[in-house]
Amino acid sequence: MRQINPFFKILIVNLLAIFGLTAININPVYAKTPWPKSQTIRFIVPFTPGSGTDVIARILANKLGDSLGASIFVENKPGAGGTIGAGIVAKSEPDGYTFLIQSSGHVVNPFLYSSLPYDTLKDFAGVTPLAQLPNVMVTSPNSGYTSVSDLVSKALAEPGVKNYASAGNGSATHMNAEKFKLAAKINANHIPYKGTPDAITDTMAGRVDWFFSPIVSALPLIKDGKLRALAVGTNKCSYVLPDVPTTVEAGLPNSAYIFWVGIFAPSKTPGDIINQMNRGIIKVMKDPEVVSQLRKLGAEPMLLSPEKFDEMVKREMDAASILVKESKMVVN
Repeated sequence: MRQINPFFKILIVNLLAIFGLTAININPVYAKTPWPKSQTIRFIVPFTPGSGTDVIARILANKLGDSLGASIFVENKPGAGGTIGAGIVAKSEPDGYTFLIQSSGHVVNPFLYSSLPYDTLKDFAGVTPLAQLPNVMVTSPNSGYTSVSDLVSKALAEPGVKNYASAGNGSATHMNAEKFKLAAKINANHIPYKGTPDAITDTMAGRVDWFFSPIVSALPLIKDGKLRALAVGTNKCSYVLPDVPTTVEAGLPNSAYIFWVGIFAPSKTPGDIINQMNRGIIKVMKDPEVVSQLRKLGAEPMLLSPEKFDEMVKREMDAASILVKESKMVVN
């Protein structure tokens, strides 16, 4: 629920005056809230430390706390594809001191899990998306895979034998892999992990064949030669991996996936607090130092008004519903 348009508010007050009635506070839930106070603001990240979502949350928290004059604490609550942490935020007091930093997997979970401890649309109010993070398809340097076409041909030759990792059921890393599988028409086994670091560890060790990792998390290991990058999972190449093709360029149309990270509040959080947080975040995310930090990680700021973000979430849920049905995704 959003603040009443000022034009209509004035119109209603004038109509009340015409009939000799006293104007009332027609929007009491959005009365100016003295926020933030000295209380610590919590950013709940429903994934493990070191995940792409976690890295973005910490970059934001470091600068935003100073801008708001408040202390911000990042708290990791991983598990069940991000639904555990999301459930904590959904049930939190809507007082402006608890927020969810969530990935685009948020829009998938309603179609993947038969029962969630929250309603994705009703229990959260969008504040703004924060950034887009390309995923990169990585393998062990000892895997023998030298290109996407090489991997696909081997997977086609051994249907149901190859394994791929994700940071959890319904996560952005899972969705990217499912789009890849559909586009490549391959049959492979999904191995969900508790988070990105664990998935990367087993990929490096060769215990899984590939992983669509957030570039944020995989980049240092790629540069050190501990992971081999085969393709970027977006429509365009990443400026931090300019020599790595996209999966589309590798010959797989409709394989691209946009991995975004955004911030949500409990749905009944006062609108003026959400708007203040939105303005504070936009200011911070446009700070040259923050932009530089993001670019070094292959991420780009992605900012919208709360209203536009809510609209985006609804559109993304529609698209996720189709992908889940087409890929026959199941929770392992």
